Amino acid sequence: MPKAKSKIQVSNKRATFDYELLETYTAGIVLVGTEIKSVRAGKVSLQDSYCYFANGELYVKGMNIAQYFWGSWGQHEPARDRKLLLQKRELRHLAQAVKTKGQTIVTVKLFVSENGYAKLVIALARGKREFDKRQTIKEKDIRREMERD
Repeated sequence: MPKAKSKIQVSNKRATFDYELLETYTAGIVLVGTEIKSVRAGKVSLQDSYCYFANGELYVKGMNIAQYFWGSWGQHEPARDRKLLLQKRELRHLAQAVKTKGQTIVTVKLFVSENGYAKLVIALARGKREFDKRQTIKEKDIRREMERD
């Protein structure tokens, strides 16, 4: 019997507003204890989360997975750094790109795949300037007005 498509999708709307997304990647996350249960319950916050390299491995910092309500002694730490799983080729490419001034790796979306694994969509991004943000707001307003008519 095929599994139903997951409705769990947590997005980081601030990332698309503050950054110009250049390339996106889908990465697996190393989770421990009751973290996957909290993810399936949708108790995740991606606000102010970003990725960094340590010893050639990619980690996400600032992602908050709330403690599982029904968990007892095996609870996880909500704000710990979590390792991301990517192919070596992708890791090398991202490591080179991050060395370029003004580029960073931000989290865009978290979802549970069809086979039950938590996946994180990350993006190589460049920060927007103030006038770029104003242009984005203007485009959203125009799009909203067109939909009303």
